Amino acid sequence: MKRRAFILALGGAAAWPLGGWAQQAPIPVVGFLDARSQDAVRERLRAFRQGLKDNGYVEGENVTITYRFAAGLGG
Repeated sequence: MKRRAFILALGGAAAWPLGGWAQQAPIPVVGFLDARSQDAVRERLRAFRQGLKDNGYVEGENVTITYRFAAGLGG
């Protein structure tokens, strides 16, 4: 019986450091796409970020925002 207890203790000790490397929950990514330039939508971006913040999402803390601006390209 002592051998089993020793093996269990050894296995538990070997697995203990792995708990620190547990996979964390992924951070949501929100995309912001606009055909105008970033300067043209500056106030809208501020309101967008504030709306996310009002709902508990803060850029860089618990949400990532990806921005894309066409700025009149492809026309």
